[in-house]
Amino acid sequence: MKMFVRSFFLIIFSIAIFSMARQKKMNIVFFGDSITQMGMNPGGFIVRMNEALQQKGLSSQYNLIDAGVGYDKVYDLYLRMDSDVMVKNPDIVFIWVGVNDVGHKVTGTGTDPEKFERFYTAIIKKLQSKNIKLILVTPAVIGERTDETNSQDGDLNYYTKMVRDLAAKYNCKLIDMRKAFQDYDLKNNPGNQEKGILTVDRIHPTDAGNKLIAEKMLEVLLQN
Repeated sequence: MKMFVRSFFLIIFSIAIFSMARQKKMNIVFFGDSITQMGMNPGGFIVRMNEALQQKGLSSQYNLIDAGVGYDKVYDLYLRMDSDVMVKNPDIVFIWVGVNDVGHKVTGTGTDPEKFERFYTAIIKKLQSKNIKLILVTPAVIGERTDETNSQDGDLNYYTKMVRDLAAKYNCKLIDMRKAFQDYDLKNNPGNQEKGILTVDRIHPTDAGNKLIAEKMLEVLLQN
């Protein structure tokens, strides 16, 4: 009888532990600049992702955490990685950086390509050393003109290629947000406007922009 009781309670305990393990939410950290920081604003892409997860009955499985800071460049992300990302015990990290590294070149405070790649690589290696899954996101746009006449299209294309190459080299999932924005603008920006379609100011997303970002990120998140 004692053996039966002991076995019974062992089974109950095991079921409870298994149930707790299943209920543990995955910590998903969005690591980036002001575009990411604004993702938690009403209508922002992180808010939209949370709403979509709720509609799918999946909100109990994911904990979405915003780690965006305005004006950040890749080396800023590197410097605050421990305090803003590692302490959150992330299972998955979205890395979305590059717009300021390119955009701030006009004031002389941008990031050279070699430095961008070096810091980005260091971020990838450190996070992967902790068995964290990474999803790299290419910079989207600095201006929405569809004929490649935005003043920094050349640089942005080059930095985007670096992110694509890093994703392939280090076996990371990739969201090609630049291509997604460009494809959308080709269909929805017949007037070749500089802003007002997916961005309010050439960089930060409109409602349509947030919707597109949320859709692309959610699609890849649910593949993990």
